Amino acid sequence: MEGFVTVVGAGLAGSECALQLARRGVCVRLVEQRPERRSPAHHTDGFAELVCSNSLKSTRPETAAGLLKHELDRMGCELLPIARAAAVPAGGALAVDREAFSREVTRRVEAHPLIEVVRAEATSIPEGPSVIAAGPLCSDALFAAVAKAVGGESMSFFDAAAPIVDAESVDRSVAFAQSRYEEGRGGDYLNCPLDRAEYDAFMEALLGAERVIARDFEQADLFCACQPVEEVARTGHDSLRFGALKPVGLTDPRTGRRPWAAVQLRAETADAAAYNLVGFQTNLTWPEQRRVFRMIPGLAEAEFLRYGVMHRNSFVDAPRALDATFKIPGTSARLAGQITGTEGYVEAVASGLLAALNTYAELIEAPTVALPRTGALGSLVAWATDPATTDYQPMHVNYGIVPPLENPPRRKAEKRAALAERARRDLDAYLAGRPELFPAPRA
Repeated sequence: MEGFVTVVGAGLAGSECALQLARRGVCVRLVEQRPERRSPAHHTDGFAELVCSNSLKSTRPETAAGLLKHELDRMGCELLPIARAAAVPAGGALAVDREAFSREVTRRVEAHPLIEVVRAEATSIPEGPSVIAAGPLCSDALFAAVAKAVGGESMSFFDAAAPIVDAESVDRSVAFAQSRYEEGRGGDYLNCPLDRAEYDAFMEALLGAERVIARDFEQADLFCACQPVEEVARTGHDSLRFGALKPVGLTDPRTGRRPWAAVQLRAETADAAAYNLVGFQTNLTWPEQRRVFRMIPGLAEAEFLRYGVMHRNSFVDAPRALDATFKIPGTSARLAGQITGTEGYVEAVASGLLAALNTYAELIEAPTVALPRTGALGSLVAWATDPATTDYQPMHVNYGIVPPLENPPRRKAEKRAALAERARRDLDAYLAGRPELFPAPRA
């Protein structure tokens, strides 16, 4: 196949896109600005770096996140198998050793004979077929070029990442291993239990702590799934106890009872040498993170390997700025990843795969991809590119945007299972009718 496709950004979307195109015999020029220029959220120069949590969410097949993974597997996703090979214990979720994951993605991309990696900052939309997958933290110059090209309103929201602590600095005489509703020890999470007095003192310190961005945020400024823990705390004294710190299903072995609240720690690496504070995305200054988070029982001597950070994410008004394939009308450029407003790690991978498929379809003069709206990805794309969508904000896959069942079961679990089954059936039928794009979909 003559010519090449330029992919800007080697994050999750860009890496998946590049590998998918190369797999179909397309030459790819992958432009990545690191190490020449690094965003405030990145820590390495590796591809597909996970800058916030290390969790890729639920693997349960009846959930929207689990359904999305199934859909990606059926479409031959490149990054999901790598993620599973780098998995760390996380109960019913897929969480990865982020360094191992990024290292393997980088190796595969750089080793592919049809992919040329260019380490330089892209400041304009490339000539010819291209995919802009520069992420929500793309350079100001590139985002300005994209904003000018789409001619629509550009927006932004604030996102945050949680701190990571050294496993050896966690007091195991206090923190206990257990997954919620699991009897005994040996669960995938470490739990730091708080009694009522400890919780009250922690909340007081958290609310009074100094922040990096010293302002009170409006709800529209914050992506709901990654709100800083201190902003959640401002909504009510018990907000954390019924949210990220909910103790249901846990039993403190020291007391034999359920704690008043509990902070869960999730392994960051395969050898569990580091732990992520689940739900503790934060905007606190680093000294305040040390002071306040060390008030958590079991973390009094915690050594922080990485502090939590907050950063601005930018995205375009996709329903009014892009076509149904996330292409900028009148150009050869297509957007992918979180810059489109589709939020989430696996969603970013999915958008990269979809961008590759649609770009390839155009190269071979085949119809572009129109996934069934009954599916996790199809419904998200339809919602994100529908001009009728108002007040556009970043969104994960969810069943709230999926067309309802004609005769839905009354029980929630049964309804979700029926939605997932319908989606799987519809996707199989669609893939069977597109052999030019899916010659051998993976089981």
